[in-house]
Amino acid sequence: MSVVDFEPVNRQSTAERIADRLREAIMRGSLAPGTQLGEADLAAQFAVSRGPLREAMQRLVSEGLLHSIRHRGIFVIELTLDDIIDIYRARTALEGGALELILDGRRTLAYKALEPSIEDMLAYAEKGDAVGVSDADQAFHQALVESAASPRLVRAARTLLIETRMCLGALQTTYPDLLEQAREHIDLREAIATAPPARARALLIEHMDDAVHRLRHQIGS
Repeated sequence: MSVVDFEPVNRQSTAERIADRLREAIMRGSLAPGTQLGEADLAAQFAVSRGPLREAMQRLVSEGLLHSIRHRGIFVIELTLDDIIDIYRARTALEGGALELILDGRRTLAYKALEPSIEDMLAYAEKGDAVGVSDADQAFHQALVESAASPRLVRAARTLLIETRMCLGALQTTYPDLLEQAREHIDLREAIATAPPARARALLIEHMDDAVHRLRHQIGS
């Protein structure tokens, strides 16, 4: 029987680290929608050869955060209103699936896992820090999906959550009252812990529908 020699995988590769940095820049808006990524400039900034940079960019192309135009280059995706609606439909389906797994015996675990993001959201809201609240909001939904103990749901949720932050763009949040944003998540957390399952499901759907409504209003104004 032949033996295949594999490279050690005990540390994150250069391409993975670059991909992480690019994802963060896209999510934060440092790389704005429509921005073209120049290989030479980025390779110089990261102090790497073009090989791992290209590998990193192709990872993000496969994730849908970048897109390649033949003979032109690679660009950060631009999101239309239809894209935004689709993102929230996908999140509703994905997080709804995670919620079903949580309601089937993981409610206490999820309640505890959601506590840190709630505490952060309230603290940032009190300070009027919209960016901090949005970070905590994202952490809440990430923890919600992780509480379902499904690695595939977690992987699928990652890109959707980054796209959600891209939807907000320079707004960072669509809530004029940051405490209201925190309270919505507090209500959802409490429902996950103790409310009838139908109530928890309804609150999650209402939360997603409300987000689309707020984004529609912001884009139209």
